[in-house]
Amino acid sequence: MQRSVGPDGLPAPATLRRWAASTLERDATVTLRFVDGREGRALNRRYRNRDYATNVLTFVYDDGASLAGDIVLCVPVVRRESRAQRKTLAAHYAHLVIHGMLHLQGYDHARDDDAGRMEAREVALLRGLGYGNPYAAPDGP
Repeated sequence: MQRSVGPDGLPAPATLRRWAASTLERDATVTLRFVDGREGRALNRRYRNRDYATNVLTFVYDDGASLAGDIVLCVPVVRRESRAQRKTLAAHYAHLVIHGMLHLQGYDHARDDDAGRMEAREVALLRGLGYGNPYAAPDGP
């Protein structure tokens, strides 16, 4: 785990390892990096040509027998989304770690059929970890 932000509200390293490991279909070496909005925006602009900070970025360096890559989570975006979606911060981080890990393993959501497959896998993994469906609308006002 790497971070360029303070530790407040970040999941414990053991929790992050448990979430990431729950997704693995083969061996992987992964770095989870937590960044501020400035770094998140710079990475998204440089690698995706989008001039804003996004919640999670996945960088695959080796997709052979053993995977290698980085998953970057933008802390202020994750916090803002968690509040807006009325989800606990832990549940949102769990979802985004799983989402990034699935991207690392070749899952995608560019096409509807791929998105459905990826979302179903995310929901099942999160359920196994004790979290609800991240795509369900929150209850109440």
